[in-house]
Amino acid sequence: MPNLWLLTLGEKMDCSHLSLENKIVLVTGASRGIGKSIVLAFADAGADVILASRKLEDLEKVAEEVRAMGRKALCIPTHAKKSEDLRNLVDKTMAEFGRIDILVNNAATNPAMGDIVDTDEKTFSHIIDTNLKGYFLLSALVGKIMQTQKSGNIINISSAGGVSPAPGVGPYDVSKAGINMLTKQMAMELGPYNVRVNAIAPRIVKTSFSEAFWGNEKLMANEFKFTPLKVVATPEEIAQSALYLASTATNYMTGHILVVNGGAFF
Repeated sequence: MPNLWLLTLGEKMDCSHLSLENKIVLVTGASRGIGKSIVLAFADAGADVILASRKLEDLEKVAEEVRAMGRKALCIPTHAKKSEDLRNLVDKTMAEFGRIDILVNNAATNPAMGDIVDTDEKTFSHIIDTNLKGYFLLSALVGKIMQTQKSGNIINISSAGGVSPAPGVGPYDVSKAGINMLTKQMAMELGPYNVRVNAIAPRIVKTSFSEAFWGNEKLMANEFKFTPLKVVATPEEIAQSALYLASTATNYMTGHILVVNGGAFF
């Protein structure tokens, strides 16, 4: 009997388990950075995509790339911390497609650098409302739909800072730690309905959102003392991790926080 784990010379690997053919995917923060890369990776894998972010013109630029792949793209301007916007997002998605197979919570903010004790209440509330409460509100809306469908997949973009604290981004790290527990709690509650919930926790990713980190040579020199791979992640690499979690390759994985950090050990 042949060993199914070995490929003979010239034989192609079957990657059908990574296909998202005919899946309906909703991605927040979809106009740039990690969100944009996830949209394009998922469309390339066969999915039709609903793109959500605040500015329609930015979303349409990404949607044009999706349509060029032969997939459907629906752009819905959405503020991630406004419950009425999130309800509108879900309602319009259901009216157009009738179901949601995969939700990627990605929209985030971090307007403050500094210690928690120096953070004012307004700033802290803004970070929590966008990064954590926004995920909760949208996941609850979509989770109910997935319960009815008896299938679904929620992927939360968290941060390695939600697993281990980093200097200067205390409120952000707190919001991401909350996302990690939201992920585990919803995985427990939705599992009986065949709905999986996982999170990706990157360290530093080369996007405009985190340029204050990767653009600081002194900071990165210190970072690389503790990071074996000596590089920061690209948005495309995080998107491939998301594709892995979205696919049937991870059918038995839920409640997991996938840390993608170049091997950093602090």
